[in-house]
Amino acid sequence: MQKIIIIGPGGAGKSTLSKRLGKKLHIPVIHLDTLYWKKGWVETPLSEWGKIQTELVSHPQWILDGNYEESLDIRLRSCDTVIFLDFPRYLTLYRVIKRYLTYRRKQREDRCKGCQEKLSYFFLKWVWDYPTKSRPFILKKLSLLQKQKKVNIHILSSQTDINTFLETLKD
Repeated sequence: MQKIIIIGPGGAGKSTLSKRLGKKLHIPVIHLDTLYWKKGWVETPLSEWGKIQTELVSHPQWILDGNYEESLDIRLRSCDTVIFLDFPRYLTLYRVIKRYLTYRRKQREDRCKGCQEKLSYFFLKWVWDYPTKSRPFILKKLSLLQKQKKVNIHILSSQTDINTFLETLKD
C-alpha cells in the first residue's frame, strides 16, 4: 500500500482514519478539503481541481482523504488501495452534528485556513442522501475498478472493522 484513497460519507471518519494510517505506514496524508476549499468556503474551479489532483497522484506515496465524485476517476486510476467507509446514515449524521458542535467557530486541521466548521442544509442533505445516491455510484466504480486492474479494496462498515484493518497492517 503506497497510494491509498479513503472515501465515504461525511462523518464516517475519513480524516481520522487517514491520519492513523499515515502515521502507521509513514505515508503523507493529504486532506482534499484543504486544497478544494479556499478561504470563506470558496470552491476551486473544476478545471483547476483536476490539475491539482493529477499533480497529487504523480507522487510515489500518498493517502488522499475525500470524496469529490466528479474527479474520483483521477484517483482511482492511480491508487493501489481504496478504503470505502460504508457507515450507516444515522451514525454519520450523528457524527457531523457532533463535529459541528465540537468545532463551531474553530479551525480544523483538515480544512483550509479561513474555513471554520459549519453545518449547512446542503451538507446535511448530502450525508442523508449518501446511501441512496453516492453509495451505489461508488460501489459501481469499485466493481469496475476491480475488473480493470489489480487494486486492494477494503469496505469497512464499523469502527471494529477499522480497528481490525489497522491491526492487520505491519508497522
